[in-house]
Amino acid sequence: MKYVKLGRTGIDVSRICLGCMSYGDSARGGHQWVLDEDAAQPFFRRAIEAGINFFDTANVYSLGSSEEFTGRALAKYTKRDEIVLATKVHGQMHQGPNGVGLSRKHILAQVDHSLRRLGVDYIDLYQIHRFDRRTPIEETLEALNDIVRSGKVRYIGASSMWAWQFSKAQYLADAHGWSRFVSMQDHYNLLYREEEREMLPLCVDQGVGVIPWSPLARGRLTREWGSETQRSQSDVFGSTLYHDTSDRQIVERVGEVAKERGLSRAQIALAWLLAKPAVTSPIIGATKPEHLEDAISAVDIELSAEEITRLEEPYVPHVVSGFA
Repeated sequence: MKYVKLGRTGIDVSRICLGCMSYGDSARGGHQWVLDEDAAQPFFRRAIEAGINFFDTANVYSLGSSEEFTGRALAKYTKRDEIVLATKVHGQMHQGPNGVGLSRKHILAQVDHSLRRLGVDYIDLYQIHRFDRRTPIEETLEALNDIVRSGKVRYIGASSMWAWQFSKAQYLADAHGWSRFVSMQDHYNLLYREEEREMLPLCVDQGVGVIPWSPLARGRLTREWGSETQRSQSDVFGSTLYHDTSDRQIVERVGEVAKERGLSRAQIALAWLLAKPAVTSPIIGATKPEHLEDAISAVDIELSAEEITRLEEPYVPHVVSGFA
């Protein structure tokens, strides 16, 4: 495994981050395709064996059970100080007022709940899961700064939003002497490259680590065009992300390059992403052993300039998606 600094911080993270949305209790609001705790264990164990030290979850994944599974597995297979543990806040955690968003009340309550579920006394990277238009950004930033100063959180990160919103947040943090966001978890892959217009250049300029979600486009880059899986058939959010007919040619190009190189489609798609200077560590989901093995091996695959051009050439502008 290879390691890189997370933005301008001093911490080292593996070039692959294991996303833990795939592990949780389906009876507690989880998707039908998530793995239960016993089934999830081998993935955490193999990730640790391979040198992955970066793990990402969220309070809203399977209504907290993903955090519980993740915390118990990591305590079993590794030492707390050897990993970088990330989780997120924003999603609906209970019905009624104040059960969602980035208010001071919600953030301060949810960070304590996440600490309890994860079974740790601090979180390495605490991320806002989306931008909250209903809460003044100053209120959110001050609350995040307070939990950093309290020792509950080491660093803060953000997720999908407009570049102007992210720039405003960083400016306000500097103006008030608050903690800045050190990472951006955004929607970026071969089928969706709109982040290359403004967000990625902003992150490079500001020294912000980029940890893309859905690096394999919900699996669409890993299989023949039009084929379905249990997840794709039931993933309501995912169904809103990829529906442009121009994507087909890109998927076919991935298949062509993979066949020529004797590699899997997933390895090619991840190698392309890892070749981007802005990208720190793609967040990959794994529900089958080969998912994890492909991601681990992709770190050492180098694509030629010609192969990268072939993969990128069919792309056309897409409607911005993934902010909801």
